Amino acid sequence: MFATISTAADNRAARLAGIGLMLAGICMFSCGDAIGKFLVGTYSVGQLMLLRACAALLLLSPSIWRHRAEFLQLERPVLQVIRVVLSTLEVAAFFWAAAYLPLADVITYYLACPIFVTAGSAIFLREPVGWRRWSAVVVGFCGVLIALQPSAQTITWPALIALCGSASFAALMLITRSLRGAPDVVLATTQFMGTFTFGAILTPLTWLTPSLRDLSFFFLAGGVSVVALLCVNRSLKLAPASVVVPYQYSMIIWAVMFGYAVFGELPSVATIVGAAIIIAAGLYIFLREQKLGKIEAEVSPPV
Repeated sequence: MFATISTAADNRAARLAGIGLMLAGICMFSCGDAIGKFLVGTYSVGQLMLLRACAALLLLSPSIWRHRAEFLQLERPVLQVIRVVLSTLEVAAFFWAAAYLPLADVITYYLACPIFVTAGSAIFLREPVGWRRWSAVVVGFCGVLIALQPSAQTITWPALIALCGSASFAALMLITRSLRGAPDVVLATTQFMGTFTFGAILTPLTWLTPSLRDLSFFFLAGGVSVVALLCVNRSLKLAPASVVVPYQYSMIIWAVMFGYAVFGELPSVATIVGAAIIIAAGLYIFLREQKLGKIEAEVSPPV
């Protein structure tokens, strides 16, 4: 019985740690997104992906060297390749959309991701998803719709690109969860190798020599991305995807803040109302997880 209680408590701690890491990762990703949007105002998406990946791989190089043997023994290599392709498509879609749309709008489209992940985790990963969590995620998505105010005018090519990126990101989260046995450095490195390759193919067509200031922004974007990616990948190893992914709703808060501070984009009343609903839904899921974890730890049946 004591072993069961201990296991339940460990599971609860792992879930809460996963939630914390997801929140930290999303904050860092949002910072990198703002830097990327600033850069694609001057440089091509391919050049951003190339130089961002160069910086990231440079920072990861000590860990890559220490774990070099593990790259020769990849778990489920076909799934790894699919994951890299999805990751590359997601990054390209985000920055292409951000070149034409306000940052908050692109992030709002991406907030459809938890809906895809919750459904996918139940169908493909066989993870239990109760009706309360389903309800909270749906309510959060209603907040997204309020913030977005979809209409014929908002359904543009950049919007469709952002939605495709959101679907790719959701599939990426599910595959990352299923590959949780792979080392973090392997998962992060293969993702950046994908964006490096994609950027290297596109950049010769649109290369623009960056200034020293802009070059520092490229490398800052890469460094922030490394920290963010490691946080998100670790989060998906510690907790079920359907638990941690809804916390991506916090992206809209950072998008509004960075949009105003960096680009002078003022959020509409609808965006503020939608964000409030999204936050409420995320907090409900968090409190629900705490309650369930305490029940599991205190009332677990003996084995």
